[in-house]
Amino acid sequence: MLGVFCYVAGTITESIHVLAGFSIFNFKAWYISGALLGGAPLAQGTVYLMFKKKFADSSAWVLAIVILFAAILVILSPVNDEHIKEGRLAGKILGWTFIRYITPFINIYAFIFLVGGAIFSAVRYSKNPAFKKRFIGNLLIAVGGLLPGIGGSFTKFGYVEVLYVTELIGLLFIYSGYLTIRNDNAGSVYQNQVQLATA
Repeated sequence: MLGVFCYVAGTITESIHVLAGFSIFNFKAWYISGALLGGAPLAQGTVYLMFKKKFADSSAWVLAIVILFAAILVILSPVNDEHIKEGRLAGKILGWTFIRYITPFINIYAFIFLVGGAIFSAVRYSKNPAFKKRFIGNLLIAVGGLLPGIGGSFTKFGYVEVLYVTELIGLLFIYSGYLTIRNDNAGSVYQNQVQLATA
């Protein structure tokens, strides 16, 4: 739920920018909700489903501290007026450019556990026809988690609008995957998920 909320928050800030124009407050909200929180909560949910609670709790604390630290830096950072004039939401607007070196670590973490976790699960479920829905659901989640990353790469070349579209489509893929798995009665290969379902 938190992961979907962050996706929605990022999309709302993009919509505000398109409709109302640039504002520093909205830009920083966009950077925090998108670059820092985009896929991280969804990835952490995957960690809780696939790994032992001790590792999941520890990694959640580390991730939360890194994101909080980076978010505070974003809030405090001056902005580069020269890049504001371009009228686009972009990380280069941040005056403290070193902040942009933190976000790749968060995004790599999100990619490994959200996309990688979904692909790994799809491979496990593909071995048994009884898990067909879970196989398809995980493939949908993997594609959905991958699309914003593809869109984000376009922003480096000045095509920020591509990110808006890939985020929306990615969220639809993730939600479709979630619904596909939720409507499957075949059970799960992950003990953590079985325990959650029976709790």
